[in-house]
Amino acid sequence: MGARPDAPPWLEQLPSGLRVWALEPYYGGSHRHFLDGLSGASRHRIAIQGLPGRNWKWRMHGGSLALAHESLVRAREGAQPQVLFASDMLDAAAYLGLVRDALAATPLIVYMHENQLTYPLPAGVERDLGYGMKNITSALAADRVVFNSRFHQQEFFTAVEELFEVLPDEVPVWALERLDARSEVIHVGCDLRSLDESRHAESAQWGDLAAGPLILWNQRWEYDKAPGDFFRALYALQEEGVAFRVAVAGGNQGLPTADFVEARHRLGERIVQWGRVEDRRRYASLLWAADVVVSTALHEFFGVSVVEAVYCGCRPVLPNRLSYPELLPRDAHSRALYAEGDVVPALRAAVHEAAEAAGGPGMPPWSLDWQRTWVARYDWSRLVPWYDEMIEECWERATRGGRCNG
Repeated sequence: MGARPDAPPWLEQLPSGLRVWALEPYYGGSHRHFLDGLSGASRHRIAIQGLPGRNWKWRMHGGSLALAHESLVRAREGAQPQVLFASDMLDAAAYLGLVRDALAATPLIVYMHENQLTYPLPAGVERDLGYGMKNITSALAADRVVFNSRFHQQEFFTAVEELFEVLPDEVPVWALERLDARSEVIHVGCDLRSLDESRHAESAQWGDLAAGPLILWNQRWEYDKAPGDFFRALYALQEEGVAFRVAVAGGNQGLPTADFVEARHRLGERIVQWGRVEDRRRYASLLWAADVVVSTALHEFFGVSVVEAVYCGCRPVLPNRLSYPELLPRDAHSRALYAEGDVVPALRAAVHEAAEAAGGPGMPPWSLDWQRTWVARYDWSRLVPWYDEMIEECWERATRGGRCNG
């Protein structure tokens, strides 16, 4: 995320916060956490219009209908936003067409949590390009498009170019330049400061320290996080006689796959946590108690769970791809990122260093204060001024009759 220009003088004349309607067809999981964090930290008055976080395909098709109806009802009652802020799950072009009589002059910002052109699919599943096209038309309909990482932005643009190369005719080559002109990167805000409250929590609940360092896997229990690769790395260490505990703390929807069933049996008493930790304070205590956090992900547009663990002192063992090189400063890459196929030696080294560390659980073989600086910039207190300024710029350009595309 590059430096933004100094605040223009017109910001000093702004009212105390703009009226922002946040449109979220999938108000659940990471989308909900993001909007709740933004609305709580922003100086703007953000009113969330959200639909339950389920049935994502129907949300992308029909969410615009439900949210447009709600917006029109509010408008008839006298409410009027100054800025619209939507997620990539909204069919923005359809929404704007439905509300044009009431909100035609209101600028729209689309925040890209993910996209349906590059999201990895399970084996044997063919991509439905219709959802990716909704992402493209939504971005074109928006006044501003914001990506949660530079990696995501670049991957999306590459995918759009590749899609355009196979279209039969009427290829919208003009769209790439237009998208580029109105897009930028602002990383996801994280509630890191609240984690400090559990820094000195009792760690005995997470197993006997004498049983070895605690390895944390706090990813979703889904194929795109490659849990099988993680478990196979643990089996390798187990066969070598390496002492360790393990916490599998990611969210799970539906029945566990064969990888998880096998892992629970083979890892047995090494497991100190199995499943999502719902209580925020208890989860924070697990982050502080853990020694190593591991990712084997095939997909990661940002990585909130990894950022939280690194902030709490977990030694990161992350693949040198996806968003991870962007999350960490370059001088930490050699310590935290592993090359393709090297997860086992990287994890082995991290566990041995954790076992030898004099600082106790959660302390890597370098300064914890230094490690926290790697990710402290993602706390909402550091990021919300970027969001607020971007929202203000969009509103200001719209009031002058222009688009907020720089």
